[in-house]
Amino acid sequence: MLDLAMSPVLAQASLGSWLPWALGLFAAVLVVVFFFLAASFGQLWLQAAFAHVQVGMGELIGMWMRGVNNRTIVAAKIQAWKAGLTDITTNDLETHYLSRGRVPNVVQALISAQRAKIPLDYATACAIDLAGRDIVDAVNTSVNPKVIDVPNPNSGRSTVDAVARDGIQLKARARVTVRTNIHQLVGGATEETVIARVGEGIVSAIGSSDTHAIVLENPDRISKAVLSRGLDGGTAYEILSIDIADVDVGINVGARLQQDQAEADKARFQAEAEKRRAMAKAREQEMAAEVVENKAKVVLAEAEVPRALAEAFRSGNLGVMDFYRMKNIEADTGMRDRIADEGEDEDA
Repeated sequence: MLDLAMSPVLAQASLGSWLPWALGLFAAVLVVVFFFLAASFGQLWLQAAFAHVQVGMGELIGMWMRGVNNRTIVAAKIQAWKAGLTDITTNDLETHYLSRGRVPNVVQALISAQRAKIPLDYATACAIDLAGRDIVDAVNTSVNPKVIDVPNPNSGRSTVDAVARDGIQLKARARVTVRTNIHQLVGGATEETVIARVGEGIVSAIGSSDTHAIVLENPDRISKAVLSRGLDGGTAYEILSIDIADVDVGINVGARLQQDQAEADKARFQAEAEKRRAMAKAREQEMAAEVVENKAKVVLAEAEVPRALAEAFRSGNLGVMDFYRMKNIEADTGMRDRIADEGEDEDA
């Protein structure tokens, strides 16, 4: 009975001895956590606080737990806040960072656009950045237009070649001044498309000229013709001017084509003449064969004459006197032929 009565007292005494240790351990844990938070996030929190930017300790811890670089977010928000972009929240910056966007570039582009009075909102800037475009370069190009060489020297060609209506080839080089069209940057055609369109316009303008001399006298005809076609439609750029840097005279394409056509006609006519010659030679051989054949027929016919004479003698249709009379006529005819041949030789 005594032991049972004293057990609560012992339990209370035991609890009283462990309670200070537990409280001390809890306090030590709190101190370690406090120092850890102060070492990890205190500098960022103080930096934001002194810049009058609202970034709570809970937000810093949450960014750390989500794998977000909180230094990048805090620096970007301070930069935006100091530039007057107070509508951009920490959550907006963190969302763009988690989307693998370049937060510093977006903030820098927004500040540059604000200073240059270019209408650009945060959502559009994020969309352009996520599309893979350099938003900072796009804004800078809107403020400071850049010059594009046509054709691109990296393509391996130094001139745009075209032929006027008189057959003379012209080699042209152009310099196109463009600036970025922010509203068409997402989904708009790139610089290569602008180069291709301007090159096509130069070829069309030269090809529609009656003579190459007209183009050489007024190179601005090419610029005006190309600009009037609205080649920057659907692209991420706005064409400000097209300047023809150089125009050189190339080869006479018309004369070369005529020469090639003449060579082709010559070869064709020679082939046709050779064909006719071969046909004539074959016909000659055929006629020679026919002559031989006819001579053979004559020989065969002459071979029948003695038989016919013998048959005429046997049947009584031909007498001896008739036979001699026929021989006299043949001899007389042969003599006349020889006399005629001698007369022709003397005349010759």
